[in-house]
Amino acid sequence: MNALLEQPQSTFVPSNVDDIAAKVWNGERLSYEDGVRLMHHPNLAELGILADHVRQKQNPGRVVTYIAGRNINYSNVCWVQCKFCAFYDLPASQKGYVLSQEQIFTKIQEMVDLGGIEILIQGGLNPKLRIDYYEELFSSIKAKFPQVWIHGLSVAEVLYIAKISRLSLEETMRRLHASGLGTIPGAGAEMLVDRVRKIIAPYKDTTDEWLHAMQMWHKLGGHSSVTMMYGTVETPEERVEHMIRVRDVQDESLRTTTGSFTAFIAWNFQPDGTPLGDELRGLAYQTPHESQGVNYDPNWRKATGYDYLRTVAVGRLLLDNIPHHQASWVTQGPKIAQIGLNYGLDDFGSTMMEENVVSAAGTDFVMPISEIERLIEQAGYEPKRRSTLYEVFSEKSGY
Repeated sequence: MNALLEQPQSTFVPSNVDDIAAKVWNGERLSYEDGVRLMHHPNLAELGILADHVRQKQNPGRVVTYIAGRNINYSNVCWVQCKFCAFYDLPASQKGYVLSQEQIFTKIQEMVDLGGIEILIQGGLNPKLRIDYYEELFSSIKAKFPQVWIHGLSVAEVLYIAKISRLSLEETMRRLHASGLGTIPGAGAEMLVDRVRKIIAPYKDTTDEWLHAMQMWHKLGGHSSVTMMYGTVETPEERVEHMIRVRDVQDESLRTTTGSFTAFIAWNFQPDGTPLGDELRGLAYQTPHESQGVNYDPNWRKATGYDYLRTVAVGRLLLDNIPHHQASWVTQGPKIAQIGLNYGLDDFGSTMMEENVVSAAGTDFVMPISEIERLIEQAGYEPKRRSTLYEVFSEKSGY
């Protein structure tokens, strides 16, 4: 059988969630079983009420934050060939690139001139770039732009840098931090369930490896975010499993270290132009003859806005130890992101200025700062700028 269909089949029968609601009102932690029931609960409005209640307990008031920053993809060269990615080029490709320091500095200067304070800098797993490249790049950025925060790389990149540089993970992280890396984004978490990871990114790190790397970063005093890409081959139960694994790591980090996850970001798989999208929709097989004996899901469809609101609401309810939950307007679009502010979200993310990875898969939502603030205000909230570590600024500047 095709691996795309080799997934557990749910036998869950939806029911009311009054007992779970009582636990939420009483401030009790929800269980895995509670999360599964919420994922199957048909009343989306009830989920929103519960999620907004928890959001207000954790972040009272009507403030919704965002950060003035820019995405910079320093390289698109990557050998991992994740099935959900339309951005990468293989090392032997003539289309692969590595930005020069001058090109990166130009992008940062454009951001700084507009009042930006954070760069989200990520690339692929490029076999030609060892730790000395990153140390030189980050230290040069900090020397030229000391006010700019480097929110960079991903767990997959850090693990690969350690491997090809023949260093331990801890030494690699210490050296990256010393050269200027401030925080690690949650990219690459995808779905923290190995069954799913083996299908959508078989050459990537395992669930345990990803979580261990984040624990190590937290142990060293670093902060990070965590994402969840849903809408591929996972079940609702596996989405809950992802959240519970993250919650357990956060519990440990808060108990034993000074570092932690600052925010959770859920976003749905963008299928256009990706091998996984073609497989799921059967587009990889051009004729009936070619498709004989190949099992794919003929009913698969891209996740809806309804599914997004359900997922972020359950995320807020289960991830009670992660203070901030961020809207993914670049994948959902501005209208769904607005509605999400009533489903547990308290942050609108980064201004980005440019975005290459998701737009490569056919999704391209770009908004100026004035539009972000307008959307927040018209949803009934007060926009506020923040730092990467969620320090709220009293005054606006730039943009």
